[in-house]
Amino acid sequence: MYFVKTTVQCEEVIKKSRFIAIITPCLNEDEIMAHLKQFSNAHSHASHIAFAYRLKTAQGIIYRFHDAGEPTGTAGKPIFQHLEGKQLINVLIAVIRYFGGVKLGAGGLTRAYGNSAKLAIESSELFDYIEFSTVRLTLDYAQLTQFEYQLKKWEGTIIQQTFTAQVQLLIRLPAENLAQLKALFPLIEDDFLADK
Repeated sequence: MYFVKTTVQCEEVIKKSRFIAIITPCLNEDEIMAHLKQFSNAHSHASHIAFAYRLKTAQGIIYRFHDAGEPTGTAGKPIFQHLEGKQLINVLIAVIRYFGGVKLGAGGLTRAYGNSAKLAIESSELFDYIEFSTVRLTLDYAQLTQFEYQLKKWEGTIIQQTFTAQVQLLIRLPAENLAQLKALFPLIEDDFLADK
């Protein structure tokens, strides 16, 4: 899976219609709705603002697409197919159309919206998505130095630490390194927190 870190906008004119594709990172549906409202305000004279998004959540991947008044299946779905085909998550692509007076037909619309989404993706830098786990654990003071050394090798970070009779830690690290952590530090608690 892949994701984008920055918003990219690109534009093309097809048979006098102007298509503006915007790809932007989003972590939840509230962010998506805020972006769509912003696009709608910025392009209040646009004929259509079709979109698609994919989000990775604790319940799995959720997605939506919307044709925005274009014939069913000719705008949102072609955008979504490019998101899904490139295995992109936590991303929104909106394609804003200013009608130029020439009808494109269903096939033409499907190609135009799909190609606009493809262009936005190709214009973006894609990053590998790494799943993280957040866990709590308790260590003896004597273990702390070795633990911090190993955690750095595992690309993890300490989010919170409390010093009492023992050291209580809240850490975040790539999920693929969790088994190694458990093998070296058996005092780990089975208290896994959902990542946001």
